Amino acid sequence: MRPSQRDSFLDVVRAGAILAVIAQHWLMPVLSYGGGRLATGNALATPGWAPITWLSQVMPLVFFAGGAANFISLGRAPSARDWLAGRIGRLLLPVLPLAAVWLAAPAVLRGLGAPEQPVEVAGAIAGQLLWFLAVYLLTVLATPLMAAAHRRLPLGVPLVLGGMAVLVDVVRFEAFGLFGYLNALFVWLAVHQLGFHYVDGRLGALSRRSALTLSAAGFGITALMVAFGPYPVSMIGMPGAPVSNMSPPTAVLLSLAAGQIGLVLAIRPQLRALAARPGPGTALRWIASRFMSVYLWHMPALVVVAGVSVLGFGYATPEPGSARWFAAAPLWIAAAGLVLLGLLRVFGRFEAVPVHGTAPMPRLVTAALFGSLGLLGLAARGFATPPGGAILSGPVPWVTLVFAGALLASHRSPATVRG
Repeated sequence: MRPSQRDSFLDVVRAGAILAVIAQHWLMPVLSYGGGRLATGNALATPGWAPITWLSQVMPLVFFAGGAANFISLGRAPSARDWLAGRIGRLLLPVLPLAAVWLAAPAVLRGLGAPEQPVEVAGAIAGQLLWFLAVYLLTVLATPLMAAAHRRLPLGVPLVLGGMAVLVDVVRFEAFGLFGYLNALFVWLAVHQLGFHYVDGRLGALSRRSALTLSAAGFGITALMVAFGPYPVSMIGMPGAPVSNMSPPTAVLLSLAAGQIGLVLAIRPQLRALAARPGPGTALRWIASRFMSVYLWHMPALVVVAGVSVLGFGYATPEPGSARWFAAAPLWIAAAGLVLLGLLRVFGRFEAVPVHGTAPMPRLVTAALFGSLGLLGLAARGFATPPGGAILSGPVPWVTLVFAGALLASHRSPATVRG
């Protein structure tokens, strides 16, 4: 596939992945309210449900498709600097309206009589998923260097990154747990790199049988690592679990990525045929073109629905897996979907704003680092500030970093302005 071509397969994978993310996040919460406190649980903690996450945890597919798309777009960009300026700006700009809303939301909710603990839970939920953008921003920053390394050592790069991920896990589980956070880079850079191999044909040219073999090997190794290693069965963090495969990520996500990538490659003709059909194809392209906005606003949509139904009307999530739970799930998703569509009509336009910049490379690196640090702060701390708390102890410093990153990425150099 030439870098100038657009691959409908990647559009379907990205759209399907974000739909899977939404479905998982909207169906996971087990909520009830009483005595001014919101009780939260996870439906996927239901006994026997953990293997579902081997398919529903689709972040490997998101990074794989992102790597392929980045490799293609970088190849047709005038320069790495131009490409980075546009990519960084388009990642950070849609975050600003979300931050503006959530800087005001806690005070508004308190003014409407919402108790403090549910407000804090809502602020945490709105911010915690920004970890993905923080890490993805760093993979974008590294893409020109990783693309150059791929051209010189195509197989060596993912192998080295995978080896480093395993080494980090050894240190994490044997000596120093915080060391595991290095795998936020090694694991996701390795999966992102596999997208390059799809574009250049090493993965893109696999036959159906070879793709299914890759999938079986990936899921088989995952099963072995879970059975005989320190890795839990669930590919998402579970309440009270001593180990999470996602926070920080573990090397088992690499074999999971191989399983998932092989699976979607095996059904690639069917996915392309789906993209070519007028109805589904239009919907998938619509979702793919609003990937960032859908990701950013799907949890606020859930917060709105939960706030109205659980706090306002006393609704409690039925026992996961029960007939009442399955009956309520479509209504819950439909309500959250309607709210999300309304939010997208208001805020989705920010993703379509053209971002042009000719900032020098040091400024772009600073922009990406500022933005990533701000997003990590928001993911860790959330948006809610306790009443009477110092403003600098809340989300304002982290939002300021994100805003500074967006501004630096889109700023034109003086020479260009004079010209």
